[in-house]
Order: sequence, then structure tokens, then C-alpha cells
Amino acid sequence: MTPLAKSREFAFSFANEFRAFALKGNVVDLAVGVIIGAAFGKIVDSLVKHILMPTLGLVMPGEQGYLGWKIVIGAKEIPYGLFLGEVVNFVIVALAVFLFVVKFLKFVTRQRAAPPPAAPTPVTKDQELLAEIRDLLKERASR
Repeated sequence: MTPLAKSREFAFSFANEFRAFALKGNVVDLAVGVIIGAAFGKIVDSLVKHILMPTLGLVMPGEQGYLGWKIVIGAKEIPYGLFLGEVVNFVIVALAVFLFVVKFLKFVTRQRAAPPPAAPTPVTKDQELLAEIRDLLKERASR
């Protein structure tokens, strides 16, 4: 086989493997989840930066709200207000993930639980006779 044929075969085999992987249902679901998660993250980020932290900045001292919360050591500034904003952002996203994964999915899995076992079927005459024979054989074997 020529080197060109080998490389062509490798390319086609790689493309087929990738297509099989990418078109699986779980991968598509994961991609949709990542896209929605990224959009949700942006919404939460905007909520924290433009509503929650500025509202907190009205109550707390500082000229620029939480953006002005800094510790100055020598000539260096440590902007802890920005860090607190990111912590609030993380807590909100973590709470949303917790509610979805633990509470919502638990609810969904309870809904999908196996149906309760059916009532036992009545024992037929043949089954009764077989049970009696089994019991007699056990009794005889134990003597």
C-alpha cells in the first residue's frame, strides 16, 4: 500500500470515527447542555455585576461601589470587591446546579422509577401438586 493510500485510509477512518462519536445522542445532549450552561453563566454574571453587587454597594461605603473595595498595601491594591463579586457569582451558579441536579433530577428519576410489582398470580392446581411433591421429597430426604 502506498503512503498516499495509507494516509487517505487513515483520514477516512478518523472521519468515520469522529462522525460516529459526534452524532451519538449523548454528545449532542452534552453540547446543548454546555451552550445553555454558558448562556446561563452569562446571565448570572450580569445579574451579579449589574444588579446584586451595585445594590450591595449602595449599602456599603465606597465611591465606586464594590469596584472600589480595595485593600492598599504599600503601592499595591488588592481589589477584594471584584473577588466578592465572583464568589457571589459562583454561589448562585452552584445553587442552580445543585437545584437542578439533586432536586430536579431526583424528581425525574422518581417519576421514571419501575412500576410497582404486579399482584402475585393465583397458584394453579398443577403448581399446588408440584409444591406438595417437592415438600414430600424434602421430608423424605431429611429422614
